[in-house]
Amino acid sequence: MDVDQGQGAVAYPKGAVGAAAAAGSVGGEQSSETQQQNMDIDTEYSSDKNNQSQVDVDSGIETMEVDESDRVEHKRKRDASFGSDATETQVLNSITRIFFVSWREQRDPGTLHIPCLAEVFNEQTKDYKEIIHQILMETLYLIYSSAENPITALKNDAPAVSPVRLYSSNPCSMSPLMSPEHERKFTSKIQPQKKKEVELINYLLDCYESVAVEERTNPKRTSIPPLSEVLSIARLQCVRYTALVLQGILFANRSETASTLLLPYLLSHNLPREFLSLLVTTLPDKESLRKIFVPIIHRLGQLVSCLSLDTDDYKEPLSVLSELCEIKLSNNCRPICSLMVSQLNWLPKDVSNTTGLEMEKLTLLGPFLTLSVFAGDNVKVVEKYFSGPQPTQENTRLIYQTLQHGLEYARAEQYKIMHAILVNSESRDAAMKLIEKFIERNVKKSQIQVDERYVAGDGFMLNLLTVLQMLSMKISLDKVDVLYPYHPNCRVDIKSESRIKCTSQESEDRLERLNKTETWQDPKFSTECFFLTLHCHHISILPISRKYQRRLVIIRNLHRVIEELESTETQWKDTLIAARNRESLKKWKAQVKRLQTSKLCSNAGLLDESLLRRCLQFYGLVADYLLKLADPKHQGSTLPLPQVTNMAFAALPEFYLEDIADFLLFVLHYKCEVLGSEPSVNQLVRMLIVFVCSSNYFNNPYLVAKLVEVLFVISPSFQPRTAKLSEMMLGHPLALNYMVPALMQFYTDIETTGASSEFYDKFTIRYHISIIFKTMWGIPSHQKKIIEEAQKGKQFVKFVNMLMNDTTFLLDESLDCLKRIHEMQELQDTEVWATLTREEQQSRQRQLSMDERQCKSYLTLATETVEMFHYLTEQIIGPFLTPELADRLAAMLNFNLQQLCGSKCKNLKVKNPDKYGWEPKKLLDRLTDIYLHLDSSDEFAIAIANDERSYRKVLFDDAISRLQKTCIKTDRDIEQFRQLQQKVEAIVDQKQRAEIDFGEIPDEFKDPLMDTLMNDPVLLPSGTIMDRPIIMRHLLNSQTDPFNRQTLTEEQLVPATELKERIQSWVQEKRNNSQSNS
Repeated sequence: MDVDQGQGAVAYPKGAVGAAAAAGSVGGEQSSETQQQNMDIDTEYSSDKNNQSQVDVDSGIETMEVDESDRVEHKRKRDASFGSDATETQVLNSITRIFFVSWREQRDPGTLHIPCLAEVFNEQTKDYKEIIHQILMETLYLIYSSAENPITALKNDAPAVSPVRLYSSNPCSMSPLMSPEHERKFTSKIQPQKKKEVELINYLLDCYESVAVEERTNPKRTSIPPLSEVLSIARLQCVRYTALVLQGILFANRSETASTLLLPYLLSHNLPREFLSLLVTTLPDKESLRKIFVPIIHRLGQLVSCLSLDTDDYKEPLSVLSELCEIKLSNNCRPICSLMVSQLNWLPKDVSNTTGLEMEKLTLLGPFLTLSVFAGDNVKVVEKYFSGPQPTQENTRLIYQTLQHGLEYARAEQYKIMHAILVNSESRDAAMKLIEKFIERNVKKSQIQVDERYVAGDGFMLNLLTVLQMLSMKISLDKVDVLYPYHPNCRVDIKSESRIKCTSQESEDRLERLNKTETWQDPKFSTECFFLTLHCHHISILPISRKYQRRLVIIRNLHRVIEELESTETQWKDTLIAARNRESLKKWKAQVKRLQTSKLCSNAGLLDESLLRRCLQFYGLVADYLLKLADPKHQGSTLPLPQVTNMAFAALPEFYLEDIADFLLFVLHYKCEVLGSEPSVNQLVRMLIVFVCSSNYFNNPYLVAKLVEVLFVISPSFQPRTAKLSEMMLGHPLALNYMVPALMQFYTDIETTGASSEFYDKFTIRYHISIIFKTMWGIPSHQKKIIEEAQKGKQFVKFVNMLMNDTTFLLDESLDCLKRIHEMQELQDTEVWATLTREEQQSRQRQLSMDERQCKSYLTLATETVEMFHYLTEQIIGPFLTPELADRLAAMLNFNLQQLCGSKCKNLKVKNPDKYGWEPKKLLDRLTDIYLHLDSSDEFAIAIANDERSYRKVLFDDAISRLQKTCIKTDRDIEQFRQLQQKVEAIVDQKQRAEIDFGEIPDEFKDPLMDTLMNDPVLLPSGTIMDRPIIMRHLLNSQTDPFNRQTLTEEQLVPATELKERIQSWVQEKRNNSQSNS
């Protein structure tokens, strides 16, 4: 449309007048607000800083320091708050400079001549508001209707000097319009479109910035009316007209996509300060806000969903949304946050059974939480950093550092977004509901086997976890309702979870009683945030760490099968299966390479010290929570815990505690350095000690076993790096007083667990305890406690009995494996091996590999049990020689001595014994030491003599000969061993001389279990009579009646006095007859 230059005014198209009226009315209604918004650039920065400071106090993020020059400038502005009023001419000159216009025919350089302004400027009474409206409508329409943007020509006319010098020149003679080389820069890949609306926006932004130039150029004059009011109106109208352009309603040709025109400016962060917040806060209604910002928010989500950590492009969309969410109205309402939660895709309904993945892909916030370094989530990181040759260790460290810094930036922005939505009262509940659904719909991630197609990615879950951790950072346990898991409106579901110390029915009954008696209050944010964070750990860091460990096992197994197949290549290279084997090798090696790449990515995402430290900090709070429920009075500061378990603790899910143990095990194995200076370690140490010493508080013995495993992994015998942590653990006052008896008790209790694998499980658990005891034995205070426990009697005797059982089994299995390995190795060295078919050879080879693995495992366990026998018998003797134990102990020692020194000891000789941990000299040294340790009383020599199965004089002769030959004992020790032999031989001779042939023993005098003559008969509750030493030996292994499996204790045994007397009389009669016959 043409401009009517003759009339000096623009013929506005239909629709423009309405838009102008809208802008004018809004401006008129808020005149008081415009006066408050009179500020220069420095004032704006100060306001922005103050607002940000408030946010930072809420969020726990430290406020950035203000540059010294800003302080100086701000001070200069405050000092200039008084001065002379601006004249009418000065006000009009400021207006023309701000909007780059002139009403004179002889216009100034860099200004646009608008003839119709002359009439308005020459009016007696100046309506500055109307003047600004008139200027904006005239200029905007000229830009919109002209083929060439007239403002571009003005910029070309502007002097090529820096804006600072230009602004500091005489304001009456020069325009502040930027020259081309100082135009607004766009750093984002999203560039402004070639549209008229963009030209309008650029003009309005230039005008907005010119207001600040005026304020900076004349600080005194612009800080007081009338010029201060005029500048506020100018600034506000620039924003309002920008809003009309973005809504596509300024002129008749409405645009549905006009709102997204703002996106390049947002992504490049080149909008003037306070412009964006002013745009949001001055929009007249929610519909206007929706029209402008909904398309922008959705477009930001689309952008970030396509980005990855291989570039820095992801930073802009995140920071833009964060900036939008921080904008507040005067009543502290955050309109963008309220707008976001009102969208249909804030929390969409389920579309399919892939609900967890849908939450990541379809929710409004999902794409912003998707950034990941895991290979399964995004291949771009793999392609950029790990697709080439294996990087060096230093390069790998730098790559990890780069990726982890990127993640920290992204997570800080994600936290700011979520924090802003939560502090906004209108959107808080919707945000909490979203977090609840994020967790609820991904609950399957905690399962051992999970279909990854149905759940959110690992990166998404760790990002969500980090956001929740940051929200929980300042939570105090005093503000957390400890009974929240049982609250009727609880956001976490524990119904299907195994409980710590009660059955599901007991838990339901308790909940029913609780709902009748408890007056439930609405949960506070601190409470809900604490438990949502706890459950988020359960479905994020824990399953991801388990997956990481499974991957390492698969890599190790693949390396093993590749090595085994390659080592036997000479056997199959010329056979029909050669092609298949080579294809298998190729496939396995490719799989190893993929898994190694995935491992490198996971190292960056999972072994991140910042992430792990936040987990430790939170789990420290959870540890205090568990202790508070277990012992409300003392909160774990004393032991033992109350005899009756608090039902609030008993009904908690097992994983509340198990997850802590699993996480500590993961950290101790793969990143133990994060435990070094973390304050929460003290809380975790106290919790571990209290619950290890309170195994009766748990139904599941494997839960206690996992806590024991944590102590084992901390032990310096396992890894020296944790020596300081072990010292802290074992030096704790509670550990000094209660750890030894608790571990001994658990060592015996673990004999039966109820699981089908209990027989083999107990060996691993007891191995862990034996390593812990070895460490404790080296600490005088703990050694003293062990000796004290041994002197108390019964519990230690049970402990020694289990130790003896394990040693017997493990040594037997170890030596049997060694014999099979010896036979197989001999077979391979003979011509017979060549006569076997390939299938037979491969079958034998597989059996050998299995025997080698088992042998190493059994020997590891056996060596530690023998080691424990060795150091215990140095200081403790009595309990080992009780009637229930002495004979069995002597028989075990004699049998194993026979294996090592007898005629068949050559069957234990294998190639590369170190490969299996087989040290026969060391084992012989330890066994003979035990003989010498126990040689201080005649009971041990009697027990050796009682062993008719293994003891022979020649056995000790062979042992002495081997000790002398290998030089593993001093002459003094060998002499003591010989004297023990002589003592045993004397007892054997004496027994043989005193032996009586009883002939047929009456059935009532015989033990029903062993079929031997009873010496001390006792009556069981079932009515059965047994010999006391035999039933006592049985009770050491199992507290049950051997005939009906009913519970049985030593106290229930009743001496059969009358029967005992009859047996003694019968024995005396037989002895007398024997003497008379001789």
